[in-house]
Amino acid sequence: MSRKTEILLIILIDFLAINLAWVVHYYLRVETGIIPYTLRPDFLLPMLVICVFWFLLFWFFGLYRAWYAKSRVDELSTIVKAISVGAVLLFFIIFLDDETRGGAQVSSRLLIVGYWFALIVFVGTGRMSVRTIQHKLLEKGIGHRRTVIVGDTKRARELLSLVRKHPALGYSVVGLVTHRSSPDKVGGNGVPVLGTFSKLPKIVREYDVQEVLIALEGKNQEKIVSIIDSCNGIPVGIKILPDMYHIVGGQVRTNQIYGVPLIEVMPQIMQPWEESVKRSIDIAVALFILVAGLPLWLVIAGAIKLDSPGPVFYRQERIGKDGKIFNIYKYRSMHQDAEKLSGPTWAGKKDPRITRVGGILRKLHLDEIPQFINVLNGTMSLIGPRPERPFFVEQFLKQIPLYSRRHAVRPGISGWAQVKHKYDETLEDVKTKLQYDLYYIENMSLRMDLKILLMTVYRVLLGKGH
Repeated sequence: MSRKTEILLIILIDFLAINLAWVVHYYLRVETGIIPYTLRPDFLLPMLVICVFWFLLFWFFGLYRAWYAKSRVDELSTIVKAISVGAVLLFFIIFLDDETRGGAQVSSRLLIVGYWFALIVFVGTGRMSVRTIQHKLLEKGIGHRRTVIVGDTKRARELLSLVRKHPALGYSVVGLVTHRSSPDKVGGNGVPVLGTFSKLPKIVREYDVQEVLIALEGKNQEKIVSIIDSCNGIPVGIKILPDMYHIVGGQVRTNQIYGVPLIEVMPQIMQPWEESVKRSIDIAVALFILVAGLPLWLVIAGAIKLDSPGPVFYRQERIGKDGKIFNIYKYRSMHQDAEKLSGPTWAGKKDPRITRVGGILRKLHLDEIPQFINVLNGTMSLIGPRPERPFFVEQFLKQIPLYSRRHAVRPGISGWAQVKHKYDETLEDVKTKLQYDLYYIENMSLRMDLKILLMTVYRVLLGKGH
């Protein structure tokens, strides 16, 4: 089934399961008389509110992401975790409600346990029913994704055999991509060699490929990196075998293929609805900070003008999403024309180019405030990889594999690399931060954005942010 159909079906199943569990809970709590009430609780409004509560919680736990051929046990485990967290929250809410209405506390607690169990049974049964149907369809060859296997070694042949042995994986292999052109057929029934590694992007488009499985030996690290980089920007799923785990620092999602973990390089970083919510949050937060703090921003502007000659704001070209150049805005924290003689250089902790007011602004991270203007105009986000200057990007693209993948998303004011690592001072710092940036991109979600945002606030308050 299509992604849209799958989501609508899952939402419908969850809606029925959540409301059915509420009906059971309400009947036991109210209709049986176990808990005496002087005022009869409402039925419909709380049911709608609780339904929204569970949908938000399920979304927060990632239960509306693409399931495609993944473990049903893992999904059920996530459902149990989400419902358990929600049940604890509801315990305190209903406990307070019963206190105000004079209900029996012990009975209320027991009913929450029953509600927790009912939700797990109803939601779990509904979800597993849908997944089982999907699984059966895949076993019959319905819904398979057109796939190519990259490699011409024993491991590639073993992977081909495994894919054919387990049709429920959902891969329909249309051909192989090897390091040299060959008319040979590989595999039990013969699979055509579609071309060489360098032709992979063209092959993906020509054969409408949806999945690329890379099965190369560990000695081909640079080749694998090159293959992944060549598919950057193409809507195709990429998975590589586990001995390449260290290429990306072990910081990506893995998918189990009947006991064999595959490193998954996600082509669709966020669902469209998640991107819309992320953008809405960006705009709301940026507007609030710029408007609410306006008096302080004007005071900072005055201090900059009094401290040293030059403009209040500093504009600098940076590389944004899809490699597009944009102007980033900051409060000027250095002397005017600071790089006129030295050229583009990284700022150090005790950089002599920094002004007195600039030093304070940098320590408190207030020099970054004008970047909320970039957030409003869409060139930046609150959370994402930090944008770099074209001068440095040009160098990094030549020296650091996969660096271009940072440009797959909108850059941010703060990011995973900023809360986990120090300032860039050497090329090794850039490489380390790239690992964090790739981790963020491959695991990008609203939940992770919230985590980074909270860590950023915490570190800024302690003066430890980067």
